[in-house]
Amino acid sequence: MVSVEGKIVDIHQREIFEGSVEVENGVIVDIKRHATSMKGYIIPGFIDSHMHIESSMLTPQHFGQLVIQQGTVAVVTDPHEIANVMGVEGIEFMRENSKKSPIKTFFSIPSCVPATPFDVSGSSISPEETEKMAASGHFVALSEVMNVPGVLARDEDMMAKLDAAKRHHLPIDGHAPALRGEELASYAGCGISVDHECVTLEEAEEKIGVGMKILIREGSAAQNYEALKPLIKRNPDNVMFCTDDSHPDDIMALGHINKIVKRAVADGFDLFDVLRIASVNPLIHYKQDVGLLRVGDKADFIIVDNLKTFDTEKVYINGVKQYDADWKDVADKIPSEQIMLNNFVHDKVELSALKKAVFGTEKIISLIQNELLTVAYDYTPEESMDNLESNKKNDVVKIVYINRYQNGAPQVAFCKGFNLKHGAFGSSVAHDSHNIIAVGCSDRELQAVVNAIIEHKGGLAVCDVDKTDVLPLPIGGIMSDQSGESVASSYKYLCNRVQEMGCRMHAPFMTLSFLSLVVIPEIKIGEKGLFSYPDFNWCSLIKQE
Repeated sequence: MVSVEGKIVDIHQREIFEGSVEVENGVIVDIKRHATSMKGYIIPGFIDSHMHIESSMLTPQHFGQLVIQQGTVAVVTDPHEIANVMGVEGIEFMRENSKKSPIKTFFSIPSCVPATPFDVSGSSISPEETEKMAASGHFVALSEVMNVPGVLARDEDMMAKLDAAKRHHLPIDGHAPALRGEELASYAGCGISVDHECVTLEEAEEKIGVGMKILIREGSAAQNYEALKPLIKRNPDNVMFCTDDSHPDDIMALGHINKIVKRAVADGFDLFDVLRIASVNPLIHYKQDVGLLRVGDKADFIIVDNLKTFDTEKVYINGVKQYDADWKDVADKIPSEQIMLNNFVHDKVELSALKKAVFGTEKIISLIQNELLTVAYDYTPEESMDNLESNKKNDVVKIVYINRYQNGAPQVAFCKGFNLKHGAFGSSVAHDSHNIIAVGCSDRELQAVVNAIIEHKGGLAVCDVDKTDVLPLPIGGIMSDQSGESVASSYKYLCNRVQEMGCRMHAPFMTLSFLSLVVIPEIKIGEKGLFSYPDFNWCSLIKQE
């Protein structure tokens, strides 16, 4: 029998009292009321309702070791990043590795691999494979359905995947940025029950109106809490918290789900509503095997020092203490192991392949700070030229996209919003197909970045003048085999280098990684150059008026 004392926060009866939680064989057998000298508050652990472990650049094992320190006891993760690289083999790697994690990891089935017919990934997930996974009992949902046109057109393969989820009673996650009106009703009418892409309160409330739940996202690049926070009071039963994509340095410095909880409480929202959103709502929706601090539940709970900062003191999962802030050397000591899982083909590129002639007005990508959304911008240089490298005065730099699964010519265009004054940076983390993407002020620096990524068969790279640094990502070209602390340190160093080059973005690599995600408005870069989301086609193929 294990007895844990403290101030117990009962989110079901909405009260706080002193006492102890009695645990036997991993289950809470009693909750006693009595005076105690223990100062900590015992609360249900936090659950991330939608995220991608791969976006942390960590394996599930190392990721769990990092977020448990922030009071996270469970996550619902969509492994579509590794699925785009390695298919079902990649998903199985994630599931097996997660068994070594200290937290509870629940997987959803990637619904769109590749994300659209316009993407070229390293692999794909068929309706037959979706049916097999749905029937296995190893998954809690069909993950974000981002092929919105496919749903609206009732595409045969898309409908087969939705039907498989319904047949096996799995909830279906949505991904429908800016979808409104009759199209939204049609989309939700296919059984799609949540969305994490809302950027305005009006959009979120309309989606709630058609029966969807809203995930308030606060990640490294996309941060929607401020716009959506009124939902915490207006619709607490229809809201969950998620991070979607977070880098390890942010998790260490800012927190995980606890950072959203802390912010919501500081904004004056009801404590019990906030805690229910962070634990009860995702558990109910995804039918997770996670305890909620009740007699008969699994003993999954955390102890925090207070109900303002929510600093984690201890974490219990299945009745076992998995984290204690007093433990020395908390840094991950998991021994490194060589994991042979990758899919990387492209040869190094020649400098001439990066040239881009400009003879008039160019459509370019314009970034929006702290958003995944972009807007199309018409840029007209002062004069035509055989090769425009950059126009730093107007914040215009070159962007390059290279399919890493086969040899071929790079796609070259321009973007603005990074404010680079010199240098280049790039990555093989490029949603969702994870090809190579890079931006820079000069072709020579772009070439150095791209070829460094190719040489390491995946990674993040920065080049400024003659100095090139790389964070290798040997697992699928998107994950490291090192600890969260090690990756966070290397990543922070690279981000600092990018900021020294003029960029003032908090998460430049994360922002860059989404510039190839064509299912996010308004303009992105991909296999055939620039892609227009409103027209859902390549810009080069759209008829000009």
